Amino acid sequence: MSLRLAFMGTPDFAVPTLAELIARGHDVVCVYSQPPRPKGRGLAQEKSPVHKFADTKGLLVRTPVSLKSAEEQQAFAALNLDAAVVVAYGLLLPKAVLSAPRLGCFNLHGSLLPRWRGAAPIQRAIMAGDRETGVMVMRMEEGLDSGPVLMTERVAIGRKTYGELHDELAKLGAPLMGRALDALERGEASEHPQD
Repeated sequence: MSLRLAFMGTPDFAVPTLAELIARGHDVVCVYSQPPRPKGRGLAQEKSPVHKFADTKGLLVRTPVSLKSAEEQQAFAALNLDAAVVVAYGLLLPKAVLSAPRLGCFNLHGSLLPRWRGAAPIQRAIMAGDRETGVMVMRMEEGLDSGPVLMTERVAIGRKTYGELHDELAKLGAPLMGRALDALERGEASEHPQD
């Protein structure tokens, strides 16, 4: 059985998870990404990596500047979702968006929570000299990266560069999110509050 999903993400880090959801047969009915931005010498509008990938799969893409308006929230609710998957999207989700999907909204976060909440968690773990980091699937709530954790994958940092660690976590996170959604679908997901 497949879930009816929205995927919300923007950078390269998010693309493997979207690809994984499609490969697992989930029905990704809409992709949300940051709007195209000026780039390069000519400042031509360039779509995000997630937007470009979604285009190759023929998926509907929405690029709102904000999700705060009643109109955007109604459009999201009208998707009639089982769940929303969020990976480095770049916008905070209002309560109306968080509560719209039947099962909720789930974030893939590139650190071991609660240590590095918010933006740039991979860089912050390296800069702090942490020995390990990881990716976590968490249920989203109104607080920033504060929801209960469903699943975790840990990795040693060692002497890895940001780029190496970024790519490793993106590859680990994609199947982790897939397993978390499978557990949710079966009613077997266990959620653990953060410390």
